[in-house]
Amino acid sequence: MCRYRAYLLLACFTLLITPASVLAAQPLWETCDECHGTDGMGQGGAMVPVIAGIPAGHIEEAIFACVDGARRCVREPRMRETVAALSESEVAEVAEYYAGMVRGSSREAFDTDLAAEGELLHQRHCSRCHLAPDDADVADAVGIPLHGQRREYLRFAIEAYFSGNRESLLEEMADQISSLGPGDLGALVNYYSSYRSAE
Repeated sequence: MCRYRAYLLLACFTLLITPASVLAAQPLWETCDECHGTDGMGQGGAMVPVIAGIPAGHIEEAIFACVDGARRCVREPRMRETVAALSESEVAEVAEYYAGMVRGSSREAFDTDLAAEGELLHQRHCSRCHLAPDDADVADAVGIPLHGQRREYLRFAIEAYFSGNRESLLEEMADQISSLGPGDLGALVNYYSSYRSAE
């Protein structure tokens, strides 16, 4: 009994001397999970992007681009407000967390004919920089994996590049986007929506 009381007193003392900020601490990504989901597949709605399996360097780049305005989350201002409060080390921690996830399939419907057209467009304009998330070289690719991304978000993002609301980080990307026609967008979106993971 005495030993039990000693343990109880020690536990209480530990609670008293531990700062409240430490006791209340939560993983950095819990706030992100509210929209992006615990699996990184974007549970917060059609306009929330899938971030599971995006290489950490690209996630960090996207976060900093949101903070400095190079990437404007026009429909989701909460994103910028959330990431602006993170330190560089916290950004790196969040990026590694989501990069370590395996991207599943969005399971969204797609048009087979348009997806076939989109695959050709992808090969011609996008494949050099944007690899599939299960490609062995995806971590070293210049661009993020677009396969399996939510279709409405993807449409919004590409349209944002067209309109200038999102800044192309590479001149080559700007050139490739400018060479696409209005009908090409739908084909690409259907192609990327057709991705199914091996799971």
